[in-house]
Amino acid sequence: MEQKYEINDKTVALYAMTDKTRVYEEEKNFVIDKPATEIMEESCSYFGSSLEGRKKGTANLIGVSYKAPIIVEESNEVIFFPTSSPKMKTCSWIRFNSIDRFYYKNNHLVVEFKNGNKILLNTSYDIINNQILRATRLESVLRGRKIKNTFQK
Repeated sequence: MEQKYEINDKTVALYAMTDKTRVYEEEKNFVIDKPATEIMEESCSYFGSSLEGRKKGTANLIGVSYKAPIIVEESNEVIFFPTSSPKMKTCSWIRFNSIDRFYYKNNHLVVEFKNGNKILLNTSYDIINNQILRATRLESVLRGRKIKNTFQK
């Protein structure tokens, strides 16, 4: 039986384990038998677009097309960023505004979430920092548009 999982407002990370994904939510974590980027694709589709469509939206809003942060669901500002190229099976996805802090420990980057969960990534501090900056820019543009639309009504 195929497992279904849609990203929701409790999802904080999709941790890639090659052909499986450990899903981290605020209160629990569990494994889904499909790659992280496939879950991302299905979640974008569930909310009315495709992963490719969301990437194009990010490119239009902030000019980023490679390793672009993705607006999975706009009204709740659910924005995830990839830890590497989404074409790689080792690409994990992190909800940027769930991060409390990140730091190096024993040659691994530790990402600590606001709920106390931690994940270890094989990536650099600078890459994650850059991804957070991109996601913050995307969120800022998104909020700016919402404010502008509110005042135009």
